This record gives sequence, structure tokens and C-alpha cells, in this order.
Amino acid sequence: MQKMAPEAIDRGTEWLAGAGLRPTRQRLALAALLVGDGQHRHVTAESLFDASCAAGERVSLATVYNTLKAFCDAGLLQEVMVDGSKSYFDTNTSNHPHFFWEDDSELTDAPADNLKIAGLPDAPNGAEIVKVDVVIRLRRA
Repeated sequence: MQKMAPEAIDRGTEWLAGAGLRPTRQRLALAALLVGDGQHRHVTAESLFDASCAAGERVSLATVYNTLKAFCDAGLLQEVMVDGSKSYFDTNTSNHPHFFWEDDSELTDAPADNLKIAGLPDAPNGAEIVKVDVVIRLRRA
């Protein structure tokens, strides 16, 4: 079991405060795991639950799911759906494409410099296009 560094807890606290979220014990623990080292990451609820258990935090899987949803609603995370059944949560909330590595079910950021999206269909009446997600599937050769 590893304990979280004070810097990680401080970063998590600031991250929550920036979104106006109350720093409950569970939120703070999960925030520290997500942004505590200052790096962006992609997690599933299950992988974050496993990381919290490894850090000695007592958080249920249901609480992890609820907290990830609250973080998304507050704009702290973006949810990336893969296959319509698997959600990944990204701490980088800017618009950017992703690579999905099919061999190990890993999601990583993809460079956006050469990406061009053109010719989107018109949205149906009464709707507007809010966002376009790009997930590029890869398999190691």
C-alpha cells in the first residue's frame, strides 16, 4: 500500500476548488490519483478503483463511478466512449483525438496537427452538433 504525497493531495484540492466542488474525502482521494502528479491520464472506473485500493483508500466502485460523473459534469474530465460499452475518462479536456490500442485496451492522446474533419452532415432539425469525438483504433503489427 502506498500513501499519497502531500503535493498530490494539494493538486487534487486545487483541481476540485477550481471547479467549485466540495472536497469530500473520496473526491479528494480520487482527484489526487487523477491529477496529483500533474500529468494527464486516461482511466476507466475500474482502473481508478484499483489505483485507489493500491493507495489504501476505502472507496467503493459505485462511488468511483458517481465521482467520475460529477467530475465530468463539473468540466474536470471528458468521457470518451469506446465501443459504446466502455468509458474512459480523460483529464485533458481540450478537444483532441485519441488512439485506442485494441491489443491492451489502452487509450492515449493522438497528435492533432494533421487531423482535418470536413464535410460533417447537417444536424437534424432541432439539434446542434456539440462535439466530434475521434478515436483511431490501432493494433500492434
